[in-house]
Amino acid sequence: MRHASAYRFVDPAALARVKNLALVARGVVEGFITGLHASPYKGFSVEFAEHRKYSPGDNPRHLDWRILGRTDRLYVKQYEEETNLRAQVLLDSSASMAYRFGDGLTKLEYGCYLTAVLAQLMIRQQDAVGLTTFDTDLRLDIPPRSSPRHFDEMMRQLEAVRPGGTTDLAATLNRLADRAKRRCLIVLISDLYDDPAAVERALHHFRHKRHEVIVFHVLDKAEVEFPFRELSSFIDMETGEQVQVDPTYVRDDYRRRFQEFIEGYQRLCADCQIDYVMTDTSVRYDFMLSRYLTKRMQL
Repeated sequence: MRHASAYRFVDPAALARVKNLALVARGVVEGFITGLHASPYKGFSVEFAEHRKYSPGDNPRHLDWRILGRTDRLYVKQYEEETNLRAQVLLDSSASMAYRFGDGLTKLEYGCYLTAVLAQLMIRQQDAVGLTTFDTDLRLDIPPRSSPRHFDEMMRQLEAVRPGGTTDLAATLNRLADRAKRRCLIVLISDLYDDPAAVERALHHFRHKRHEVIVFHVLDKAEVEFPFRELSSFIDMETGEQVQVDPTYVRDDYRRRFQEFIEGYQRLCADCQIDYVMTDTSVRYDFMLSRYLTKRMQL
């Protein structure tokens, strides 16, 4: 098992910038008020995950008396389901997420770094997190767990994620909402290149099943600003369709339409009571996340 910092997308400095913040659900998860980190599964048969140091308020029934006898230190047994919050990160790995202009990160790489710091943050606060990557199909599907071993496996799998083909974002979200039996926090990381009306229905599907949803809308700065100056050929990364454009004649209209695209998703998420965070890959993901978490904790 490698040390966490040995993984490509794990940046200890990034985690240090958000270590004093928390990602907690705002509502009720499985009948318990979030923020308490108490297990809603007392009395159930759950799988042992690891030991952790005893903290005031922990149930003495979970003390490991054998460790106490050997070391004279208090440790409690922690189980896979002993968690206040379950989260599933849905990472878009379609071909359009491979785009970058210049020497920065691709949108997919940015999403991988964001996934890693979110997962590390949540496991540090003893919550369960899972990971699903997708294009038209589910490419990786890891259910939520809360142990360091689980985090290690997530990071190993994340390093192998590659951009796929076309995407059907709305259909994939609907499929995932259909199968989700227990309420959890859904974190969607995507460029949202799909019919907004279809995506809205899919996000409503999650909300109808009482999941909380956060959307990180990840774009390349060039997609937003359209800095191109010379006659250029633009190729759709998912369909291969190619068109030659003189940027001088389309820049204003492009920017207006793209801003409408962003504002449409802002309104959509507001109507669905979903947190919406638009960012571009020129903004450090840890700074963006820190600002978001600080604002979220103040609401």
